[in-house]
Amino acid sequence: MSTIKALRQVCEMLSSGDSVSAAEILQTAFPPPPAPTHRSSWPPVRLTKVFIRDGFTDRYFGEPLVFPGTLRALSVLAPGLFPYHRNWKQSLTHPAYWSHYPTIDHIVPLARGGKDDESNVVTTSMLRNAAKSNWLLSELGWPTASAPLVDSWDGLLVWFCREYEKNEKLRHESSLRQWYKAAKSAH
Repeated sequence: MSTIKALRQVCEMLSSGDSVSAAEILQTAFPPPPAPTHRSSWPPVRLTKVFIRDGFTDRYFGEPLVFPGTLRALSVLAPGLFPYHRNWKQSLTHPAYWSHYPTIDHIVPLARGGKDDESNVVTTSMLRNAAKSNWLLSELGWPTASAPLVDSWDGLLVWFCREYEKNEKLRHESSLRQWYKAAKSAH
């Protein structure tokens, strides 16, 4: 039975006062997800290792992504041109943060029984991560094979390290300090 038909039946059953049958249909058509797996810590070093492994490439669609420290450094060096808001308020954050900031995504979501380890994560953009949410790739019609890596792309990680080392303004930012340490440890 399609989910739309199931919802139609549930509505009809609830209207007729048959909440028991409505609950049975809902359970069958929309089974509850398994209890989520405990999510482990993904500090900057661990994230950076995955980003490097994946070549700073969105593994779903093959687009280049930029090392988080680089994007933050741009905001520090040119705040009027490349604004950043610590809570990512969309009207106060440059759109490149959404489209080019790498994050990890659990291929099989934790809420759907996926493992919380490197074998079940890929690099993608914040925008795609938000769009995917707890869906399976097949449910979204997204490619299930990993996109090829972008050739010779380092996510501007080397640029970030070089600029951080020579620019005192960047070295005074605590968030940049953690990304610099992550880059040096993971690289």
